[in-house]
Parts: sequence; C-alpha cells; structure tokens
Amino acid sequence: MKKATNLTTLILAGLVLGIILGLLLGERASVLEPIGTAFVRLLQMAVLPYFLVALLLGFGRLSFEQAKGVGIRLLGFSLILWGLTILLVFILPLAFPDLKSASFFSSSMVQTAAEVDFVSLYVPANPFESLSEAVIPGVVVFGIAMGLALIGVPEKKVLLTVLESVADALGRVTGFVVKLTPIGVFALAAGATGSMSPEDFSRLQVYLVAYTLGAVLLTFWLVPMLVSSLTPFGFREILRATRDPLVTGFTTGNLLVVLAMLAENCKGLFARQQKERRQHAESVIDVSLPIAFTFPNLGVVLILLFIPFAGWFTGSPIEAAQYPRIAVLGFFSFFGSVEMGLPFLLRQLRIPTDLFQLHLVTLVYIGRAATLVAVMHLAAVALLTAAGNARLLHFKPKRFGLFAVASLLIVAASLSGAGLLLSRTVDQSYSKDQMLTAMAPLFGPAPEKVSREVPAAREGASDSGVLEEIRRRGVLRVGYDPGGLPFSFFNEREELVGIDIEMTQALGDELGVGVEYFPYDKRTMSTDLNETDRYDLLVGGLFATTRRVESMRFSDPYLDLNLAFVVRDHRRQEFSTVASLRGRSNLRIGVLEQPYFGTRIEQGLPGVTTVLLDSPEQFFEAEEPLDALVMSAEAGSAWTLLHPHFNVVIPDDVRMEIPVGFPMPARALHLENVVSRWLDLKRKDGTIEALHAHWIEGRTEARTEAN
Repeated sequence: MKKATNLTTLILAGLVLGIILGLLLGERASVLEPIGTAFVRLLQMAVLPYFLVALLLGFGRLSFEQAKGVGIRLLGFSLILWGLTILLVFILPLAFPDLKSASFFSSSMVQTAAEVDFVSLYVPANPFESLSEAVIPGVVVFGIAMGLALIGVPEKKVLLTVLESVADALGRVTGFVVKLTPIGVFALAAGATGSMSPEDFSRLQVYLVAYTLGAVLLTFWLVPMLVSSLTPFGFREILRATRDPLVTGFTTGNLLVVLAMLAENCKGLFARQQKERRQHAESVIDVSLPIAFTFPNLGVVLILLFIPFAGWFTGSPIEAAQYPRIAVLGFFSFFGSVEMGLPFLLRQLRIPTDLFQLHLVTLVYIGRAATLVAVMHLAAVALLTAAGNARLLHFKPKRFGLFAVASLLIVAASLSGAGLLLSRTVDQSYSKDQMLTAMAPLFGPAPEKVSREVPAAREGASDSGVLEEIRRRGVLRVGYDPGGLPFSFFNEREELVGIDIEMTQALGDELGVGVEYFPYDKRTMSTDLNETDRYDLLVGGLFATTRRVESMRFSDPYLDLNLAFVVRDHRRQEFSTVASLRGRSNLRIGVLEQPYFGTRIEQGLPGVTTVLLDSPEQFFEAEEPLDALVMSAEAGSAWTLLHPHFNVVIPDDVRMEIPVGFPMPARALHLENVVSRWLDLKRKDGTIEALHAHWIEGRTEARTEAN
C-alpha cells in the first residue's frame, strides 16, 4: 500500500509541476511532447496483446453458463450507467446562463450526415489487420469469438498455462512502464497546458465548467457510490483502488494505457474473499474490461453535453422534446467515434457543424476529463460483473436509499452553484449584430458614389447596346437594395457594403469604368431596367425566378441559395418539416416574391395564407406578427444576427435551391454575356468563394488570407 501511495504522490507531483511549467513557458513547453508521446507508446505497446490474452484466459476459465451470466450482467450494468450519464447530460444545461445569440450561415446546415460503418468496425475480415491498425472493437470481437470457442475445447489446460505465463510477462512489461508514469505525466501536462490559450478558455468556459461538474459527480460520487451500494466494497476502498489509474488516465488522456493497471487493482479488492470466489471474480475482470472498452464509456457519453452547449451557444437551445432523439442518435453514433458522432448530431439538429471546431479546442482538457470518467466506468462495470459472478452482489435498500437522496441533494446544489458561477463570469451581452454592421469590404475600399435617391428616368433608350452605353459614359449604374443583407446593406459607418457590392466594384474595375449606386423599388424592377432606363444592373441577392427571367435578362447564377423558413426561436421544431405544417389553415407566411414562392407555398401547404412583403424588415417589425418568412437561409441567417430571437429552419423533408444572378435590361445581350463569363472566371479563381466565406459565412480568416 505504501508503494501505491508513493506512486500516486509522484504522479500528482509530476502533474502539478507540468502544469506550472506549461503556464510559464506557453507553447515553448511543446519541446517536452516527444517524451510524453514516447511514454504513451510504451504503455500502448503491451495493451493489444493483453486484450487477446485476457479474453482467451477469461473465457477459457468459464463455463458456457458462466459466460452467459457475465454477458447479461455486463450489458445490464452498462445500460444502468449509460442511462445515468445521459440523464445527467440533460440536467446539466440547467446551469447554463441565459444567452441571446445567433450565427452566420454555415454550409453544414444543408449537408447530409455521414453514416458509421458498424459492420467494418465490429466485424473484422482480417483480425491481424485490426491488430496492426489498433481497431479495438474488431480485436475484441475476434478475442471473444476465440474465447467462446475455447470454452468447449476439452484439452485446454496446457494452453491456459501458456497464456497465464504470457499474461504475467505482459503485466511485468506494463509494471515497468508504470514506474515511469511521473516523468511521462510531467511532460504531457506541460505540453497540454502550454498549448491552450486564455482566449480559448474564456470562450468555452460554460462547456468546460458543465463537463467538469458532470465528470466530478460521476467519477467521485455517483458511480462509486452505486458500486458500493451493490457490492461488499466501501466507497473509500473503491476510490483507493482506482486512484492511480484515474490520475494516469487523466494526465495521459489515454484509456487504453491504464487497462492492465486497472485490472490488477480491481482484482486486489477481491483479495480478502475465499479462493474460489476470488478466482471467479478475477477471470471475469479479465473478460469484462476488454469487452466494456469497445463500447461507449461514460466519458464519451458525457460529451453529448456538447450538443446542448452548441445549441445554447448559437442561440438555438435544444428543446426537451428533442432529448430522446439526441440520446438515441448520439449514443449509437458514438459507437463509431466522437469525431464522427458530433458532426452527425449537429447536422441532424441543424446546428452549424463549424462548432465542432470548438470541441476540438477543448480536447486538451475534455479528453483527459473524459478518460477520468471512463476509468471509473470500466472499474464499475468490472467490479459489478465480477461480484455477480462470485455471488457477492447484494442489493442494500437502506444504503441505496441514502445514496439516492444524497445524490439528488448534491446534484441540485452543484447545479445551483455552477449556475451562479457562470451567470457571474460569462459575458451575456450580445454583439453579433455589431459584428455584422461593422463588416468592411474584403478587397479594397467601399464605394464612394452612393446615392440614397432613386435616379431620374432616362426616356428613350439608345439603339446601341447597354455595354456600349456604359463604356461611352464611363459609369456602370447599379441598383442596390439597402435591406438586402448580406448582399447589399449599409454598415455602421454608413458605407454601402455586401457581397454583391464588392462583386460589382470588381466588375467595374475590370471593365475600366466607374460604378455608381442607386436604390431601386422591387415592385418596378422590370420597368426601371427596360423602359425608364434607370439602371444597367441590379444587385441584392435576387432570385432568378420564372417571372423575373421573362421580363429581365439575368446573368448566369453566381450562387445557389437554400430556401428556408425564418421563425421565432421557440417555433423551430414546429417548422422542422413541411409535412408537420400540412392541414394548418391558420398559418400566415410572408414571402418576398410573387407568384413563384407564394404559389409554391400555397401548393405545398393548402389553406396557408401568404403575405407579400417588400422587405424582410417588415416581417421582423410587424405589429401583427406572421408565423414565418420564406427566404434564403443565407440571407435569413444575416437577419437573425440583427434579430437574435429568430432562427433559420431548413425543413428536413423539403430541400430547394434557387439560383441568384444579376438582372439587366432585356436588350443587354452583350453585357449579360460579358458578366456571365466574368462570373465564371471569378468562380474559378476563388474570388466568389472568398467573398462567400466573408459576407455569408462570417469567417474572419477569409479577410486574413486576402490581406
């Protein structure tokens, strides 16, 4: 016991010293990373062979009846622990402070979710390939198959003796490497601490605090107390047996490397039991740990908390009605990997998958906290299953009742404390509207010649082409929509900006003419282009619908926008599918173009009333609120930045893309050809992609790359 205490002390000392050094040196502490990496690889070296040997030994010592009992207990206790953790995931968001938020459009909002190939993951065609590539589920399935087959082999004592010797040798290798743990922990802690910036921590403190609270509750109270309520072991005994694996797992962030250590420590708890019972328990521990390892552990399941956090972060809080869906989809998607599961869930819930990058930022800490919880989870499964096999499992109603009451009080007090802390430390002010209105052009300055008045009519258009007229006068006259976010709008400096404004500025430069901007009225676009000759070209994210193309000449599309509903936050789920709206005769939905969108809505939703609006602003500021507004998800996202109580919803069952181009006079054949070919060039040289990232997705790195 003294040795264990000394090792624990040295590990903790290495952890503390590594953190201090990382804080002092910052990114320079990364020079220690090779030492930490070497330590982790040494720990991993004997693990996969240990898996196979442990499974063969464990099953080889069992009868078919015992193997069946182990499987049932393992599954039953795992379900209890998983359910407890998922419940905690849905309780922890109660500590989140109130936050008003919104987000720019993300292309991930319309991406389809990737599927996990469970067959390839769990059914190895070549077990040696699974071994070489460390595909743990495949290795364990192969080990289980071999172990079950070994149960029925009549002459297996010699093989079991050999396997025991191999297991002992592997244990010696692991034991030697474990002695190096304080050094490895020191190097890993220094490198990890030095790589995390204060800005990252500040941005994610809500998720970090909530996850930490869940990890602490599970690791140091809920799971060990549950085990203590059902087995002969005391709460403190369980913590003592798991402390070295817990510290090592937290500092390495690698669950695999502590399995051998955890197995030996769990077996040590049964040392005082009768020999027969001890043997039954030890054989089951060797089987249950590798099997439990292949399924989502509690640390991974707790990462489901990122989904409510992402919803809170973007101003789209997850509703209670969606929790069962998250529980089922999230749990099974995590059978593949968190890296596949989280983006899949974000897409399913229409939360921008860009937020997955925030999860990656937290991995320096969250990965280690998840491993901490996972160590206790594996210990609990192994101890409960082994105790059941050794007939040491007993339900203690009094202790369990006290545990349940105390747990409710502790969880409630913890949530209250965390909520109070976060409400005082998290900046709850809203600034996304300022981010939008502060936006500046990506390439070059804002235009100087901008009028706020509709230009005078020019009766009697020239017989020459529109492009020739533009060259003769030396000016391209562009009509803009002052409320055409994010295509054309005025920023806080009263500059006319937007993706269409930048594109027409660039077009004027390449034509060698100046550009002047004048507002236009959507109701008279065709007349102003074809009859009164007020404009040469119009901008503002205008859809190339059938009626418009009939009366105006459109350039080739430069973007395809995604049709969506804009609704109040609390009605997101209501508009998630068009099918759920059918039969609703009391709905009033705003549209910005007739007859195309109005007709489509009325055909798809009989009985719904459509209301033609001149501007999205009429929808957001209407005295008699409409139920929804139909517009592009790209433009709608920009408007929700100004009105964060609204949200963009792309229905799951109906997807529609509408092309966007530049309208011109019907006679502007030459101009349309030039503009269309120019747009093709801008698409191929990356200009449109960069402008889309800047104005529509709000990615600040686009500006950095451009500069």
